[in-house]
Amino acid sequence: MLDFLRSLLFGPPPEPHRTPASLPRQRLARPTSPAQSKDPAETPQAPRVKLTKAVPEALIRIFEEQYRELRPRAPIPPLDVRFRRFTSLNTTIRLREGRLHVRLSDLLEHAPETVHHAIAHILLAKLYKKPIAASHADRYRRHVSSEAMTKQAEHIRQTRGRKRITQPEGHYYDLNEVFESLNTRFFHGLLGRPTLTWSAHHARRMLGHYDAAHNTIVVSRVFDRPDTPRCAIEYLLYHEMLHLKHPVRVKAGRRCVHSKAFQAEERLFPELEEAKAYLKLL
Repeated sequence: MLDFLRSLLFGPPPEPHRTPASLPRQRLARPTSPAQSKDPAETPQAPRVKLTKAVPEALIRIFEEQYRELRPRAPIPPLDVRFRRFTSLNTTIRLREGRLHVRLSDLLEHAPETVHHAIAHILLAKLYKKPIAASHADRYRRHVSSEAMTKQAEHIRQTRGRKRITQPEGHYYDLNEVFESLNTRFFHGLLGRPTLTWSAHHARRMLGHYDAAHNTIVVSRVFDRPDTPRCAIEYLLYHEMLHLKHPVRVKAGRRCVHSKAFQAEERLFPELEEAKAYLKLL
Protein backbone atom coordinates (compact mmCIF):
# COMPACT_ATOMS: atom_id res chain seq x y z
CA MET A 1 0.00 0.00 0.00
CA LEU A 2 1.09 3.46 -0.60
CA ASP A 3 0.25 4.83 2.81
CA PHE A 4 4.03 4.29 3.21
CA LEU A 5 4.69 6.79 0.41
CA ARG A 6 2.64 9.36 2.22
CA SER A 7 4.58 8.65 5.42
CA LEU A 8 7.86 9.26 3.61
CA LEU A 9 6.70 12.48 2.05
CA PHE A 10 4.34 13.98 4.56
CA GLY A 11 4.88 12.15 7.86
CA PRO A 12 3.21 9.07 9.37
CA PRO A 13 -0.18 8.10 7.92
CA PRO A 14 -3.34 7.94 10.05
CA GLU A 15 -2.92 2.63 9.49
CA PRO A 16 -4.51 -0.42 6.31
CA HIS A 17 -3.51 0.43 5.57
CA ARG A 18 -6.42 2.79 7.47
CA THR A 19 -6.70 3.07 11.41
CA PRO A 20 -3.72 2.32 13.64
CA ALA A 21 -3.11 -1.36 14.26
CA SER A 22 -2.82 -0.61 17.96
CA LEU A 23 -6.42 0.46 18.38
CA PRO A 24 -9.78 -0.89 17.25
CA ARG A 25 -11.32 0.88 14.35
CA GLN A 26 -14.18 2.95 15.68
CA ARG A 27 -16.85 5.04 14.07
CA LEU A 28 -17.92 7.83 16.32
CA ALA A 29 -20.78 10.24 15.87
CA ARG A 30 -18.22 12.92 14.99
CA PRO A 31 -15.03 11.19 13.85
CA THR A 32 -11.82 12.99 14.71
CA SER A 33 -9.69 11.19 12.14
CA PRO A 34 -9.77 12.13 8.45
CA ALA A 35 -12.32 10.20 6.41
CA GLN A 36 -10.91 7.47 4.25
CA SER A 37 -11.23 7.57 0.49
CA LYS A 38 -14.65 6.45 -0.65
CA ASP A 39 -13.23 4.89 -3.79
CA PRO A 40 -15.09 1.57 -4.05
CA ALA A 41 -12.04 -0.08 -5.60
CA GLU A 42 -9.96 0.78 -2.54
CA THR A 43 -12.18 -0.82 0.07
CA PRO A 44 -13.75 -4.27 -0.18
CA GLN A 45 -17.47 -3.81 -0.80
CA ALA A 46 -19.46 -6.10 1.47
CA PRO A 47 -23.06 -7.16 1.04
CA ARG A 48 -25.53 -5.92 3.61
CA VAL A 49 -25.18 -7.98 6.74
CA LYS A 50 -27.57 -8.62 9.62
CA LEU A 51 -26.88 -8.26 13.29
CA THR A 52 -26.10 -11.45 15.11
CA LYS A 53 -27.17 -12.21 18.66
CA ALA A 54 -26.99 -9.66 21.44
CA VAL A 55 -24.02 -10.00 23.74
CA PRO A 56 -24.09 -11.73 27.14
CA GLU A 57 -24.86 -9.67 30.22
CA ALA A 58 -21.25 -10.13 31.32
CA LEU A 59 -20.08 -7.96 28.43
CA ILE A 60 -22.66 -5.30 29.26
CA ARG A 61 -21.25 -5.21 32.79
CA ILE A 62 -17.73 -4.80 31.38
CA PHE A 63 -18.83 -1.71 29.44
CA GLU A 64 -20.58 -0.37 32.54
CA GLU A 65 -17.46 -0.91 34.62
CA GLN A 66 -15.25 0.89 32.12
CA TYR A 67 -17.79 3.70 31.89
CA ARG A 68 -17.67 4.19 35.67
CA GLU A 69 -13.87 4.34 35.60
CA LEU A 70 -13.84 6.97 32.87
CA ARG A 71 -16.85 8.99 34.07
CA PRO A 72 -17.38 8.21 37.77
CA ARG A 73 -19.91 11.01 38.37
CA ALA A 74 -22.02 10.57 35.24
CA PRO A 75 -25.01 8.22 35.17
CA ILE A 76 -24.51 5.18 32.96
CA PRO A 77 -26.71 5.45 29.85
CA PRO A 78 -28.60 2.43 28.50
CA LEU A 79 -26.31 0.16 26.49
CA ASP A 80 -27.10 -1.72 23.28
CA VAL A 81 -24.11 -3.95 22.53
CA ARG A 82 -24.19 -6.47 19.68
CA PHE A 83 -21.87 -8.59 17.60
CA ARG A 84 -22.05 -8.10 13.86
CA ARG A 85 -20.70 -9.93 10.81
CA PHE A 86 -18.35 -7.19 9.64
CA THR A 87 -15.84 -7.83 6.87
CA SER A 88 -12.98 -6.94 9.22
CA LEU A 89 -12.20 -6.42 12.90
CA ASN A 90 -14.43 -3.37 13.12
CA THR A 91 -15.73 -1.93 16.37
CA THR A 92 -18.10 1.03 16.45
CA ILE A 93 -19.72 3.16 19.14
CA ARG A 94 -22.36 5.89 18.86
CA LEU A 95 -24.41 7.90 21.33
CA ARG A 96 -27.96 8.38 20.05
CA GLU A 97 -30.84 9.83 22.03
CA GLY A 98 -29.15 9.04 25.32
CA ARG A 99 -28.35 5.42 24.44
CA LEU A 100 -24.93 3.95 23.69
CA HIS A 101 -24.95 1.71 20.62
CA VAL A 102 -21.90 -0.57 20.33
CA ARG A 103 -21.24 -2.93 17.44
CA LEU A 104 -18.37 -5.43 17.60
CA SER A 105 -16.98 -7.79 15.00
CA ASP A 106 -18.14 -11.33 15.69
CA LEU A 107 -14.47 -12.38 15.55
CA LEU A 108 -14.14 -10.75 18.97
CA GLU A 109 -16.98 -12.71 20.57
CA HIS A 110 -14.70 -15.31 22.14
CA ALA A 111 -11.82 -12.98 22.98
CA PRO A 112 -10.51 -13.12 26.57
CA GLU A 113 -12.31 -10.99 29.13
CA THR A 114 -9.25 -8.76 29.46
CA VAL A 115 -9.49 -7.96 25.74
CA HIS A 116 -13.20 -7.12 26.11
CA HIS A 117 -12.22 -4.73 28.91
CA ALA A 118 -9.63 -3.17 26.61
CA ILE A 119 -12.15 -2.74 23.77
CA ALA A 120 -14.73 -1.17 26.08
CA HIS A 121 -12.14 1.20 27.55
CA ILE A 122 -10.77 2.30 24.16
CA LEU A 123 -14.17 2.87 22.56
CA LEU A 124 -15.55 4.83 25.51
CA ALA A 125 -12.35 6.84 25.89
CA LYS A 126 -12.47 7.77 22.21
CA LEU A 127 -16.12 8.73 22.39
CA TYR A 128 -15.70 10.94 25.46
CA LYS A 129 -12.23 12.23 24.47
CA LYS A 130 -10.44 10.69 27.44
CA PRO A 131 -6.80 9.46 27.52
CA ILE A 132 -6.44 5.83 26.49
CA ALA A 133 -4.57 3.70 29.01
CA ALA A 134 -1.44 2.23 27.46
CA SER A 135 -2.11 -1.14 29.07
CA HIS A 136 -5.49 -1.45 27.34
CA ALA A 137 -4.13 -0.27 23.99
CA ASP A 138 -1.25 -2.76 24.18
CA ARG A 139 -3.51 -5.63 25.22
CA TYR A 140 -5.89 -5.04 22.31
CA ARG A 141 -3.06 -4.57 19.82
CA ARG A 142 -1.39 -7.81 20.83
CA HIS A 143 -4.64 -9.75 20.53
CA VAL A 144 -5.62 -8.55 17.05
CA SER A 145 -2.02 -8.82 15.80
CA SER A 146 -1.69 -12.44 16.84
CA GLU A 147 -1.18 -14.99 14.09
CA ALA A 148 -4.53 -16.66 14.74
CA MET A 149 -6.53 -13.43 14.60
CA THR A 150 -4.64 -12.20 11.55
CA LYS A 151 -5.55 -15.38 9.66
CA GLN A 152 -9.20 -15.16 10.74
CA ALA A 153 -9.42 -11.51 9.72
CA GLU A 154 -7.98 -12.26 6.28
CA HIS A 155 -10.38 -15.17 5.88
CA ILE A 156 -13.48 -13.07 6.52
CA ARG A 157 -12.21 -10.39 4.15
CA GLN A 158 -11.98 -13.05 1.47
CA THR A 159 -15.34 -14.67 2.18
CA ARG A 160 -17.47 -11.69 3.20
CA GLY A 161 -15.88 -8.83 1.31
CA ARG A 162 -16.11 -8.03 -2.38
CA LYS A 163 -13.58 -6.17 -4.49
CA ARG A 164 -14.72 -3.90 -7.29
CA ILE A 165 -12.48 -4.58 -10.27
CA THR A 166 -12.22 -2.44 -13.39
CA GLN A 167 -9.79 -3.03 -16.26
CA PRO A 168 -5.98 -2.88 -16.13
CA GLU A 169 -5.97 -1.06 -19.45
CA GLY A 170 -6.30 2.68 -18.93
CA HIS A 171 -6.51 5.50 -21.45
CA TYR A 172 -2.75 6.09 -21.37
CA TYR A 173 -1.20 3.32 -19.27
CA ASP A 174 -1.72 -0.44 -19.27
CA LEU A 175 -1.02 -1.80 -15.78
CA ASN A 176 -0.36 -5.29 -17.12
CA GLU A 177 2.34 -3.97 -19.43
CA VAL A 178 3.96 -1.89 -16.67
CA PHE A 179 3.85 -4.84 -14.26
CA GLU A 180 5.52 -7.23 -16.71
CA SER A 181 8.22 -4.67 -17.49
CA LEU A 182 9.02 -4.20 -13.79
CA ASN A 183 8.83 -7.93 -13.13
CA THR A 184 11.50 -8.57 -15.75
CA ARG A 185 13.76 -5.69 -14.69
CA PHE A 186 13.68 -6.12 -10.91
CA PHE A 187 12.30 -9.58 -10.07
CA HIS A 188 13.72 -11.81 -12.84
CA GLY A 189 10.14 -12.42 -13.99
CA LEU A 190 9.44 -14.55 -10.91
CA LEU A 191 6.54 -12.64 -9.34
CA GLY A 192 3.12 -14.06 -10.09
CA ARG A 193 0.87 -11.38 -11.48
CA PRO A 194 -2.03 -10.44 -9.17
CA THR A 195 -5.24 -8.83 -10.35
CA LEU A 196 -4.38 -5.30 -11.50
CA THR A 197 -7.02 -2.59 -11.59
CA TRP A 198 -7.44 1.14 -11.77
CA SER A 199 -9.50 2.76 -9.04
CA ALA A 200 -13.02 3.78 -9.97
CA HIS A 201 -12.31 7.43 -9.19
CA HIS A 202 -9.39 9.84 -9.30
CA ALA A 203 -8.42 9.24 -5.66
CA ARG A 204 -5.62 11.42 -4.30
CA ARG A 205 -5.65 10.33 -0.68
CA MET A 206 -4.85 6.68 -1.36
CA LEU A 207 -2.68 6.51 -4.46
CA GLY A 208 -2.53 2.74 -4.53
CA HIS A 209 -2.47 -0.36 -2.39
CA TYR A 210 -2.02 -4.11 -2.42
CA ASP A 211 -4.95 -6.10 -1.01
CA ALA A 212 -3.51 -9.45 0.08
CA ALA A 213 -6.93 -10.91 0.89
CA HIS A 214 -8.04 -10.49 -2.73
CA ASN A 215 -4.54 -10.60 -4.30
CA THR A 216 -5.23 -7.30 -6.03
CA ILE A 217 -3.19 -4.17 -6.71
CA VAL A 218 -5.23 -0.99 -7.10
CA VAL A 219 -3.74 2.17 -8.61
CA SER A 220 -5.50 5.53 -8.48
CA ARG A 221 -6.87 6.62 -11.83
CA VAL A 222 -5.36 10.05 -11.17
CA PHE A 223 -2.17 8.67 -12.75
CA ASP A 224 -3.82 7.56 -16.00
CA ARG A 225 -3.20 10.76 -17.93
CA PRO A 226 -0.72 11.87 -20.59
CA ASP A 227 1.37 14.15 -18.34
CA THR A 228 2.12 11.45 -15.74
CA PRO A 229 5.84 10.53 -15.91
CA ARG A 230 6.31 6.84 -16.50
CA CYS A 231 8.70 6.70 -13.54
CA ALA A 232 5.81 7.69 -11.22
CA ILE A 233 3.48 4.91 -12.33
CA GLU A 234 6.39 2.46 -12.28
CA TYR A 235 7.32 3.46 -8.74
CA LEU A 236 3.73 2.99 -7.58
CA LEU A 237 3.56 -0.51 -8.99
CA TYR A 238 7.11 -1.34 -7.88
CA HIS A 239 6.23 -0.45 -4.28
CA GLU A 240 3.13 -2.66 -4.34
CA MET A 241 5.05 -5.49 -6.00
CA LEU A 242 7.45 -5.38 -3.06
CA HIS A 243 4.48 -6.13 -0.83
CA LEU A 244 4.02 -9.32 -2.83
CA LYS A 245 7.66 -10.26 -2.21
CA HIS A 246 7.78 -9.08 1.43
CA PRO A 247 4.44 -9.93 3.12
CA VAL A 248 3.41 -8.28 6.37
CA ARG A 249 5.06 -9.87 9.40
CA VAL A 250 4.15 -9.74 13.08
CA LYS A 251 7.03 -9.14 15.49
CA ALA A 252 6.50 -8.87 19.24
CA GLY A 253 2.81 -8.21 18.68
CA ARG A 254 3.39 -5.47 16.09
CA ARG A 255 2.69 -5.63 12.39
CA CYS A 256 5.76 -4.92 10.29
CA VAL A 257 4.48 -3.68 6.93
CA HIS A 258 7.72 -2.23 5.54
CA SER A 259 10.63 -4.31 6.80
CA LYS A 260 14.27 -3.29 6.50
CA ALA A 261 14.61 -5.65 3.55
CA PHE A 262 11.55 -4.04 1.93
CA GLN A 263 12.94 -0.54 2.37
CA ALA A 264 16.42 -1.50 1.17
CA GLU A 265 14.99 -3.02 -1.99
CA GLU A 266 12.75 -0.02 -2.58
CA ARG A 267 15.81 2.24 -2.58
CA LEU A 268 17.11 0.31 -5.58
CA PHE A 269 14.48 1.94 -7.80
CA PRO A 270 16.66 4.13 -10.07
CA GLU A 271 14.27 7.08 -10.39
CA LEU A 272 13.14 7.13 -6.77
CA GLU A 273 13.73 10.83 -6.10
CA GLU A 274 12.12 11.93 -9.36
CA ALA A 275 9.04 9.82 -8.63
CA LYS A 276 8.76 11.18 -5.07
CA ALA A 277 9.05 14.74 -6.35
CA TYR A 278 6.12 14.13 -8.67
CA LEU A 279 4.01 12.63 -5.87
CA LYS A 280 4.51 15.79 -3.83
CA LEU A 281 2.71 17.74 -6.54
CA LEU A 282 -0.51 15.73 -6.24
